[in-house]
Amino acid sequence: MVDPIAMRRRVTLKDVAEQAGVHISTVSRALNPRTRHLITPEVTEVIERVSTRLDYRPNAAASSLRTNRTRSIGVVVPDIANPVFPPIIRGIEDALAKHGYLAILANTDGHLDREAEIASMLRARGVDGLILASVEREDRAISRLAAEGLPIVTVNRRVDDQAVSSVVNDEEDGIRRILAHLVGLGHRMIANIAGPQSLSTGVERYEAFEIHRRSLPLASDPELVMFATAFNEAEGERCTDELLARGAPFSAVVCSNDRLAIGAITALRRRGLECPRDLSVTGYNDMPLVDRLSPALTTVRIQQYEVGRAAAGVLLDAIETPPERREPRHIVHPVELVVRSSTGVPAQR
Repeated sequence: MVDPIAMRRRVTLKDVAEQAGVHISTVSRALNPRTRHLITPEVTEVIERVSTRLDYRPNAAASSLRTNRTRSIGVVVPDIANPVFPPIIRGIEDALAKHGYLAILANTDGHLDREAEIASMLRARGVDGLILASVEREDRAISRLAAEGLPIVTVNRRVDDQAVSSVVNDEEDGIRRILAHLVGLGHRMIANIAGPQSLSTGVERYEAFEIHRRSLPLASDPELVMFATAFNEAEGERCTDELLARGAPFSAVVCSNDRLAIGAITALRRRGLECPRDLSVTGYNDMPLVDRLSPALTTVRIQQYEVGRAAAGVLLDAIETPPERREPRHIVHPVELVVRSSTGVPAQR
Protein backbone atom coordinates (compact mmCIF):
# COMPACT_ATOMS: atom_id res chain seq x y z
CA MET A 1 0.00 0.00 0.00
CA VAL A 2 1.37 3.40 -1.00
CA ASP A 3 1.77 5.94 1.81
CA PRO A 4 -0.70 8.91 1.67
CA ILE A 5 2.27 11.29 1.31
CA ALA A 6 2.95 9.86 -2.15
CA MET A 7 -0.66 10.53 -3.19
CA ARG A 8 -0.48 14.25 -2.35
CA ARG A 9 2.74 15.29 -4.02
CA ARG A 10 6.09 14.08 -5.28
CA VAL A 11 7.96 12.23 -2.56
CA THR A 12 11.21 13.96 -1.53
CA LEU A 13 14.38 12.92 0.28
CA LYS A 14 13.01 14.72 3.33
CA ASP A 15 9.93 12.48 3.33
CA VAL A 16 12.09 9.35 3.17
CA ALA A 17 14.35 10.67 5.93
CA GLU A 18 11.40 11.37 8.24
CA GLN A 19 9.86 7.95 7.68
CA ALA A 20 13.22 6.20 8.15
CA GLY A 21 14.14 8.26 11.20
CA VAL A 22 17.48 9.47 9.81
CA HIS A 23 19.00 12.70 8.55
CA ILE A 24 18.32 13.72 4.96
CA SER A 25 22.06 13.56 4.14
CA THR A 26 22.08 9.91 5.26
CA VAL A 27 19.28 9.13 2.82
CA SER A 28 21.16 10.92 0.03
CA ARG A 29 24.31 8.90 0.66
CA ALA A 30 22.47 5.58 1.01
CA LEU A 31 20.65 5.99 -2.30
CA ASN A 32 23.75 7.10 -4.21
CA PRO A 33 25.78 4.14 -5.58
CA ARG A 34 29.01 6.11 -5.20
CA THR A 35 28.49 6.97 -1.50
CA ARG A 36 26.44 4.00 -0.29
CA HIS A 37 29.55 2.42 1.25
CA LEU A 38 29.64 5.27 3.79
CA ILE A 39 26.39 4.04 5.39
CA THR A 40 25.99 0.81 7.34
CA PRO A 41 24.16 -2.00 5.50
CA GLU A 42 21.43 -2.07 8.17
CA VAL A 43 20.61 1.63 7.77
CA THR A 44 20.81 1.36 3.99
CA GLU A 45 18.33 -1.51 4.04
CA VAL A 46 15.85 0.53 6.10
CA ILE A 47 16.17 3.53 3.78
CA GLU A 48 15.72 1.42 0.65
CA ARG A 49 12.66 -0.26 2.15
CA VAL A 50 11.09 3.10 3.01
CA SER A 51 11.94 4.65 -0.38
CA THR A 52 10.29 1.66 -2.11
CA ARG A 53 7.19 1.91 0.05
CA LEU A 54 6.87 5.63 -0.64
CA ASP A 55 7.69 5.11 -4.35
CA TYR A 56 10.47 7.68 -4.06
CA ARG A 57 12.04 8.69 -7.37
CA PRO A 58 15.08 10.99 -7.53
CA ASN A 59 14.46 14.40 -9.05
CA ALA A 60 17.00 14.45 -11.85
CA ALA A 61 16.41 18.13 -12.64
CA ALA A 62 16.98 19.19 -9.04
CA SER A 63 20.06 17.00 -8.79
CA SER A 64 21.43 18.52 -11.98
CA LEU A 65 21.00 22.05 -10.61
CA ARG A 66 22.66 21.11 -7.34
CA THR A 67 25.62 19.17 -8.74
CA ASN A 68 25.95 20.73 -12.21
CA ARG A 69 25.65 17.20 -13.61
CA THR A 70 22.90 15.50 -15.57
CA ARG A 71 24.16 11.95 -14.90
CA SER A 72 23.74 11.28 -18.60
CA ILE A 73 26.42 10.10 -21.04
CA GLY A 74 26.35 10.39 -24.82
CA VAL A 75 27.24 7.14 -26.63
CA VAL A 76 27.85 7.49 -30.37
CA VAL A 77 28.29 4.53 -32.74
CA PRO A 78 28.84 4.49 -36.51
CA ASP A 79 26.24 1.85 -37.37
CA ILE A 80 23.72 0.50 -34.85
CA ALA A 81 22.86 -2.30 -37.31
CA ASN A 82 26.43 -3.65 -37.14
CA PRO A 83 26.23 -6.68 -34.80
CA VAL A 84 29.58 -5.86 -33.17
CA PHE A 85 28.23 -2.73 -31.45
CA PRO A 86 25.25 -3.94 -29.36
CA PRO A 87 27.48 -5.98 -26.98
CA ILE A 88 29.77 -2.95 -26.60
CA ILE A 89 26.76 -0.76 -25.87
CA ARG A 90 25.46 -3.27 -23.32
CA GLY A 91 28.81 -3.19 -21.51
CA ILE A 92 28.68 0.60 -21.43
CA GLU A 93 25.08 0.70 -20.19
CA ASP A 94 25.64 -1.87 -17.45
CA ALA A 95 28.70 -0.06 -16.11
CA LEU A 96 26.97 3.34 -16.20
CA ALA A 97 23.79 2.04 -14.54
CA LYS A 98 25.75 0.81 -11.52
CA HIS A 99 26.71 4.41 -10.87
CA GLY A 100 23.35 5.98 -11.59
CA TYR A 101 24.13 7.20 -15.10
CA LEU A 102 21.96 6.96 -18.21
CA ALA A 103 23.34 6.33 -21.71
CA ILE A 104 21.92 8.40 -24.58
CA LEU A 105 22.59 6.51 -27.81
CA ALA A 106 23.14 8.11 -31.22
CA ASN A 107 24.07 6.70 -34.64
CA THR A 108 26.20 8.49 -37.27
CA ASP A 109 25.74 6.16 -40.27
CA GLY A 110 29.52 6.38 -40.64
CA HIS A 111 29.62 10.11 -41.43
CA LEU A 112 32.24 12.22 -39.62
CA ASP A 113 30.24 15.44 -40.10
CA ARG A 114 27.21 13.77 -38.54
CA GLU A 115 29.33 12.66 -35.58
CA ALA A 116 30.53 16.23 -34.97
CA GLU A 117 26.94 17.49 -35.15
CA ILE A 118 25.69 14.82 -32.73
CA ALA A 119 28.55 15.43 -30.28
CA SER A 120 27.78 19.17 -30.22
CA MET A 121 24.06 18.50 -29.71
CA LEU A 122 24.74 16.11 -26.84
CA ARG A 123 27.05 18.59 -25.18
CA ALA A 124 24.44 21.34 -25.55
CA ARG A 125 21.98 19.07 -23.74
CA GLY A 126 24.36 18.82 -20.81
CA VAL A 127 25.78 15.29 -21.01
CA ASP A 128 28.56 14.72 -18.49
CA GLY A 129 30.78 13.00 -21.07
CA LEU A 130 30.98 11.14 -24.36
CA ILE A 131 31.87 7.57 -25.33
CA LEU A 132 32.57 7.37 -29.05
CA ALA A 133 32.85 4.29 -31.25
CA SER A 134 32.49 6.36 -34.40
CA VAL A 135 35.73 8.35 -34.57
CA GLU A 136 38.12 8.65 -37.46
CA ARG A 137 41.84 9.03 -36.85
CA GLU A 138 41.74 12.75 -37.60
CA ASP A 139 38.79 14.10 -35.65
CA ARG A 140 39.19 17.80 -34.96
CA ALA A 141 35.75 18.26 -33.45
CA ILE A 142 36.40 15.63 -30.80
CA SER A 143 39.90 16.95 -30.05
CA ARG A 144 38.39 20.41 -29.58
CA LEU A 145 35.68 19.19 -27.20
CA ALA A 146 38.27 17.25 -25.18
CA ALA A 147 40.54 20.31 -25.02
CA GLU A 148 37.58 22.33 -23.72
CA GLY A 149 37.28 19.95 -20.76
CA LEU A 150 34.48 17.57 -21.78
CA PRO A 151 35.42 14.03 -20.66
CA ILE A 152 35.68 11.81 -23.76
CA VAL A 153 36.67 8.18 -24.28
CA THR A 154 36.82 6.38 -27.62
CA VAL A 155 35.98 2.68 -27.71
CA ASN A 156 37.02 0.07 -30.31
CA ARG A 157 38.69 2.85 -32.31
CA ARG A 158 40.96 5.73 -31.36
CA VAL A 159 42.01 9.09 -32.69
CA ASP A 160 45.60 10.06 -33.41
CA ASP A 161 45.33 12.75 -30.73
CA GLN A 162 46.82 11.03 -27.66
CA ALA A 163 45.10 13.55 -25.38
CA VAL A 164 41.81 11.68 -25.97
CA SER A 165 41.46 8.52 -23.85
CA SER A 166 40.76 5.20 -25.57
CA VAL A 167 39.82 1.58 -24.93
CA VAL A 168 40.74 -0.60 -27.90
CA ASN A 169 41.84 -4.10 -28.88
CA ASP A 170 45.28 -5.55 -29.55
CA GLU A 171 45.06 -5.33 -33.34
CA GLU A 172 48.71 -6.26 -33.90
CA ASP A 173 48.43 -9.48 -31.90
CA GLY A 174 45.16 -10.42 -33.59
CA ILE A 175 46.65 -10.23 -37.08
CA ARG A 176 49.77 -12.05 -35.89
CA ARG A 177 47.61 -14.92 -34.67
CA ILE A 178 45.68 -15.11 -37.95
CA LEU A 179 48.80 -15.22 -40.10
CA ALA A 180 50.50 -17.77 -37.84
CA HIS A 181 47.40 -19.97 -38.13
CA LEU A 182 47.33 -19.74 -41.93
CA VAL A 183 51.05 -20.37 -42.28
CA GLY A 184 50.67 -23.39 -40.01
CA LEU A 185 48.11 -24.77 -42.45
CA GLY A 186 50.59 -24.36 -45.29
CA HIS A 187 49.50 -21.06 -46.86
CA ARG A 188 52.23 -18.89 -48.39
CA MET A 189 50.32 -16.67 -50.83
CA ILE A 190 47.91 -14.71 -48.63
CA ALA A 191 45.81 -11.77 -49.81
CA ASN A 192 44.66 -8.94 -47.57
CA ILE A 193 41.42 -6.96 -47.66
CA ALA A 194 42.37 -4.03 -45.45
CA GLY A 195 39.87 -1.68 -43.84
CA PRO A 196 39.53 2.07 -44.47
CA GLN A 197 42.81 3.79 -43.64
CA SER A 198 40.98 6.76 -42.13
CA LEU A 199 40.04 4.49 -39.19
CA SER A 200 42.49 3.25 -36.55
CA THR A 201 41.23 -0.32 -36.90
CA GLY A 202 41.82 -0.21 -40.64
CA VAL A 203 45.34 1.18 -40.54
CA GLU A 204 46.54 -0.80 -37.50
CA ARG A 205 45.36 -4.15 -38.85
CA TYR A 206 46.90 -3.40 -42.26
CA GLU A 207 50.22 -2.34 -40.72
CA ALA A 208 50.23 -5.48 -38.56
CA PHE A 209 49.64 -7.61 -41.67
CA GLU A 210 52.65 -6.05 -43.39
CA ILE A 211 54.89 -6.43 -40.33
CA HIS A 212 54.09 -10.09 -39.78
CA ARG A 213 54.00 -10.93 -43.49
CA ARG A 214 57.66 -9.89 -43.67
CA SER A 215 58.65 -11.73 -40.50
CA LEU A 216 57.15 -15.11 -41.41
CA PRO A 217 58.09 -14.59 -44.37
CA LEU A 218 55.24 -14.54 -46.86
CA ALA A 219 55.09 -13.50 -50.50
CA SER A 220 55.19 -9.75 -51.11
CA ASP A 221 52.90 -8.74 -53.94
CA PRO A 222 50.97 -5.44 -54.07
CA GLU A 223 48.44 -7.20 -56.28
CA LEU A 224 47.37 -9.18 -53.19
CA VAL A 225 46.27 -6.12 -51.21
CA MET A 226 42.93 -4.34 -51.53
CA PHE A 227 41.72 -1.41 -49.45
CA ALA A 228 38.02 -1.37 -48.60
CA THR A 229 36.29 1.99 -48.40
CA ALA A 230 33.95 0.74 -45.65
CA PHE A 231 33.69 -2.17 -43.22
CA ASN A 232 30.72 -3.87 -44.90
CA GLU A 233 29.73 -6.88 -46.98
CA ALA A 234 29.47 -4.99 -50.26
CA GLU A 235 33.08 -3.88 -49.98
CA GLY A 236 34.15 -7.41 -49.13
CA GLU A 237 32.55 -8.61 -52.37
CA ARG A 238 34.05 -5.81 -54.45
CA CYS A 239 37.56 -6.31 -53.09
CA THR A 240 37.41 -10.09 -53.58
CA ASP A 241 36.19 -9.70 -57.15
CA GLU A 242 39.10 -7.34 -57.85
CA LEU A 243 41.66 -9.65 -56.24
CA LEU A 244 40.47 -12.55 -58.38
CA ALA A 245 40.36 -10.40 -61.52
CA ARG A 246 44.00 -9.37 -61.06
CA GLY A 247 45.07 -12.98 -61.58
CA ALA A 248 47.79 -13.11 -58.92
CA PRO A 249 47.58 -16.52 -57.19
CA PHE A 250 46.60 -16.74 -53.52
CA SER A 251 45.19 -19.47 -51.30
CA ALA A 252 43.80 -17.42 -48.40
CA VAL A 253 42.44 -13.96 -47.77
CA VAL A 254 42.71 -12.07 -44.48
CA CYS A 255 39.79 -9.66 -44.07
CA SER A 256 39.99 -6.71 -41.71
CA ASN A 257 36.61 -7.48 -40.14
CA ASP A 258 33.87 -10.11 -40.19
CA ARG A 259 31.54 -8.22 -42.50
CA LEU A 260 34.26 -7.95 -45.16
CA ALA A 261 34.84 -11.70 -44.76
CA ILE A 262 31.14 -12.44 -45.28
CA GLY A 263 31.26 -10.40 -48.48
CA ALA A 264 34.39 -12.26 -49.59
CA ILE A 265 32.72 -15.66 -49.14
CA THR A 266 29.68 -14.41 -51.05
CA ALA A 267 31.89 -13.31 -53.96
CA LEU A 268 33.63 -16.69 -54.04
CA ARG A 269 30.33 -18.56 -54.20
CA ARG A 270 29.12 -16.35 -57.03
CA ARG A 271 32.12 -17.59 -59.02
CA GLY A 272 31.55 -21.24 -58.11
CA LEU A 273 34.41 -21.30 -55.57
CA GLU A 274 33.99 -22.85 -52.14
CA CYS A 275 35.51 -21.78 -48.83
CA PRO A 276 37.78 -23.32 -47.60
CA ARG A 277 38.08 -25.92 -50.37
CA ASP A 278 39.32 -23.35 -52.90
CA LEU A 279 40.23 -20.39 -50.68
CA SER A 280 40.44 -19.90 -46.92
CA VAL A 281 38.90 -16.73 -45.46
CA THR A 282 39.38 -15.09 -42.05
CA GLY A 283 37.60 -12.22 -40.32
CA TYR A 284 38.10 -10.04 -37.26
CA ASN A 285 35.85 -9.17 -34.27
CA ASP A 286 33.87 -12.42 -33.85
CA MET A 287 30.59 -10.55 -34.08
CA PRO A 288 27.42 -12.43 -33.06
CA LEU A 289 26.27 -15.27 -35.33
CA VAL A 290 29.46 -15.70 -37.41
CA ASP A 291 29.72 -19.14 -35.79
CA ARG A 292 26.37 -19.96 -37.47
CA LEU A 293 27.55 -19.17 -40.99
CA SER A 294 28.34 -21.90 -43.49
CA PRO A 295 31.24 -22.24 -43.25
CA ALA A 296 31.58 -20.95 -39.69
CA LEU A 297 34.08 -18.09 -39.74
CA THR A 298 37.62 -18.29 -38.42
CA THR A 299 38.17 -14.91 -36.81
CA VAL A 300 39.77 -12.90 -34.02
CA ARG A 301 37.56 -12.51 -30.97
CA ILE A 302 37.57 -9.11 -29.33
CA GLN A 303 36.11 -8.61 -25.85
CA GLN A 304 33.11 -6.61 -27.00
CA TYR A 305 31.21 -6.36 -23.71
CA GLU A 306 34.39 -5.84 -21.69
CA VAL A 307 35.73 -2.98 -23.82
CA GLY A 308 32.38 -1.22 -23.46
CA ARG A 309 32.42 -1.65 -19.71
CA ALA A 310 36.04 -0.51 -19.49
CA ALA A 311 35.31 2.59 -21.58
CA ALA A 312 32.51 3.56 -19.20
CA GLY A 313 34.85 3.08 -16.24
CA VAL A 314 37.53 5.30 -17.76
CA LEU A 315 34.93 7.99 -18.48
CA LEU A 316 33.41 7.89 -14.98
CA ASP A 317 36.87 8.24 -13.46
CA ALA A 318 37.51 11.27 -15.65
CA ILE A 319 34.21 12.84 -14.62
CA GLU A 320 35.15 12.46 -10.94
CA THR A 321 38.59 14.00 -11.51
CA PRO A 322 39.03 17.80 -11.64
CA PRO A 323 39.88 18.90 -15.21
CA GLU A 324 43.32 20.20 -14.21
CA ARG A 325 44.26 16.77 -12.83
CA ARG A 326 42.91 14.58 -15.63
CA GLU A 327 45.36 12.42 -17.57
CA PRO A 328 44.43 10.52 -20.75
CA ARG A 329 44.29 6.76 -20.38
CA HIS A 330 44.81 4.22 -23.14
CA ILE A 331 43.73 0.63 -22.48
CA VAL A 332 44.44 -2.22 -24.90
CA HIS A 333 42.39 -5.39 -24.41
CA PRO A 334 43.77 -8.83 -25.36
CA VAL A 335 42.25 -10.80 -28.23
CA GLU A 336 42.09 -14.47 -29.13
CA LEU A 337 41.97 -16.49 -32.32
CA VAL A 338 38.84 -18.59 -32.87
CA VAL A 339 39.47 -21.30 -35.46
CA ARG A 340 36.40 -22.55 -37.29
CA SER A 341 35.71 -24.15 -40.65
CA SER A 342 36.38 -21.23 -43.06
CA THR A 343 40.11 -22.06 -43.02
CA GLY A 344 41.85 -25.23 -44.18
CA VAL A 345 44.93 -26.48 -45.96
CA PRO A 346 45.67 -24.88 -49.34
CA ALA A 347 44.03 -26.43 -52.37
CA GLN A 348 46.32 -28.48 -54.60
CA ARG A 349 46.73 -26.61 -57.86
